[in-house]
Amino acid sequence: MANVSIIGAGSWGTALAFLLHENGHQVTEWSAFEKEAESLRTEHRLKTLPDLVLPDDMEFTSDLECAMKEKDLLVVAVPSIYVRETARKMKPFLKEGQLVVNVAKGIEEATLMTLTDILEEELPGADVAVLSGPSHAEEVSRGLPTTCVAGARTRKTAEKIQNLFMSPVFRVYISPDILGIEIGGALKNVIALAAGIADGLGYGDNTKAALITRGVAEISRLGMAMGGKLETFAGLTGIGDLIVTCASMHSRNRRAGILIGKGYSMKEAMDEVQMVVEGVYSAKAGLALAKKYQVSMPIIEAVNEVLFDGKSAKEAVADLMLRDKTVESANLPW
Repeated sequence: MANVSIIGAGSWGTALAFLLHENGHQVTEWSAFEKEAESLRTEHRLKTLPDLVLPDDMEFTSDLECAMKEKDLLVVAVPSIYVRETARKMKPFLKEGQLVVNVAKGIEEATLMTLTDILEEELPGADVAVLSGPSHAEEVSRGLPTTCVAGARTRKTAEKIQNLFMSPVFRVYISPDILGIEIGGALKNVIALAAGIADGLGYGDNTKAALITRGVAEISRLGMAMGGKLETFAGLTGIGDLIVTCASMHSRNRRAGILIGKGYSMKEAMDEVQMVVEGVYSAKAGLALAKKYQVSMPIIEAVNEVLFDGKSAKEAVADLMLRDKTVESANLPW
């Protein structure tokens, strides 16, 4: 049995807390808000996961030092925009070599850093890794079969994460490609916004399939230019995560996109979803990375135009369809 803490009490953190408890570990969940921690202590329920009843022997706290003390694993499960701030709060209580696993998805707009890069910068001495994949909190909390990938600097660390999380309903693969995992997880949210916008406009399965496949092509081009591996983008944290996020109504990015396609503004859509829509925060970062690495990413560019430049969703789709003619795969010889 391991002693673990989930840093963040949202849907994904709480679903993973329950999974780890079911695996036989001692679990503490930290919230930045004492009112939320107290609610979890007394009610053992989270509003966004109404069917989940949390075990009596799970601990809930808003005391970060208490949450981190003598823990074998720290799971950072706060929204991407709060990862750096949370890591800075964690730093005074971190022990040398402590295992810190990021499960959030995003890229920091100001620095274009991945979340594991941020954690390594803010928490020197930590053993930082990532766990990602096609994994809606709603389904994990219900024990539905799910697969993810653990990425780490060493195989030993990846296997440790694999052993902690693996269960009859949660299968974990391991990979050394942390960068590829992070890029796939962050940018699939932007493509999911595009898929939702297409749904909101009333377009069909053909459009969805086009966005998913060409979205994978864009993410792969950028990820490989940055040093990620093609196999990663063809796997669970690339095409797998993209499929589930573009197709499911569990996806807050897709739901926000549907509203935008129906004519809502970005702010109105985010207010309606009432959860952090990660793709909105990753869109500008994705476009900036495309320019930095001189990679063509027309879908990411179109999403930015709709979100931030006032372009209509219908016009953005038309422009995507009417771009210059090209080949599907430039590397294939005739």
